Amino acid sequence: MNTFEERETAFEAKFAADEQKLFVARMRRNRFMAVWASAKKGETVEQAREFGRELIKKDLQEVGDEDVVQAVLTYLGDLTTEEVVRRKLVEMMGEAKFQMVQES
Repeated sequence: MNTFEERETAFEAKFAADEQKLFVARMRRNRFMAVWASAKKGETVEQAREFGRELIKKDLQEVGDEDVVQAVLTYLGDLTTEEVVRRKLVEMMGEAKFQMVQES
């Protein structure tokens, strides 16, 4: 294997590792969103877990965050706005990434 092939292999491995970390962060973010949404509704921990599972399934079905935003908006009804949900999504992603850095 020459130097170029070694660099290409290393780049591909790093890309795969970064994508895996991003996937884990998104799933963690979805769980955080479920806890936040359930707390706004005054629900139990078990209800938050169930909604978290639903959010993860939704997120796996489509690319992007629109499916998660719409699911949270539907879940909360008139308890929040799209702007608040989008801000919370960004905040929760930051928290998920921060926790992952702290764990490594």
